Amino acid sequence: MSDISPALRVAFDCPDAVEKAHMVRKIVSELHQGLYKAAQPIDMPDRPGRPAHPKLLPPKDVPRRRISAAPAGRIALIHAIAHIELNAIDLALDMAARFTKHHLPFDFVKDWLSVADDEARHFLMLNNRLVDLESSYGALVAHDGLWQAAEATKEDLAGRLAIAPLVLEARGLDITPQLITKLNNVGDTETAACFEIIMIDEVGHVAIGKKWFDYQCGMERADPISRWQGLVRQYFHGQLKPPFNIDARNAARFSAAFYKPLADNAGSVQT
Repeated sequence: MSDISPALRVAFDCPDAVEKAHMVRKIVSELHQGLYKAAQPIDMPDRPGRPAHPKLLPPKDVPRRRISAAPAGRIALIHAIAHIELNAIDLALDMAARFTKHHLPFDFVKDWLSVADDEARHFLMLNNRLVDLESSYGALVAHDGLWQAAEATKEDLAGRLAIAPLVLEARGLDITPQLITKLNNVGDTETAACFEIIMIDEVGHVAIGKKWFDYQCGMERADPISRWQGLVRQYFHGQLKPPFNIDARNAARFSAAFYKPLADNAGSVQT
């Protein structure tokens, strides 16, 4: 049986963002062709390969993005989302490869590579849109906040599943519809169409995260809701804030019983 883990490590280490995305798409195509049948345990570095640009700053130092008819504002937004998608490629690759030591079913690897493939497609689509607007990924600064969550959960499968898909990606379900509306309002229907594709795929990604979080809770004989809430308190240093896209979260089988109590408690502390 051909082991997929070395290919995942090579893609994870690749410092060129566009090449990484194409590499992932090739690996997934080969997986569908039956070239890979197993994933053996492999050591993964703490950080993925990254290009020299964009320069990574603390989140507080990255300029705020404002959507307007002027290209600069839309370029800044697209660049920020492209950066998120690049991080999402590496998060999915890391999920598939790092946790092979848990001897999970090969379906776990296949599911997270399907996510990586979507994220690679999203990144390439957004980078092409930047080129249409006479820019490219790396032209602006970005922040490194997303990978901090990966480093914090590198030894904790349940923690990674709780935070990456069920906090960070679930938040995308909440904010993307507003971005689509704003883009359409300023006449950028091309970028809005890109975001609509991303939105549809994100529902599936959250559903995959929820599926494997429930699986891990079953292995631990833990209650999923209380386990998720405890992991969020442990690893997530922000606040879960409404509005929530209840319909999209429900479509991903991620019910409000998980996140609403934490959001309610955060609100009561603030008042």
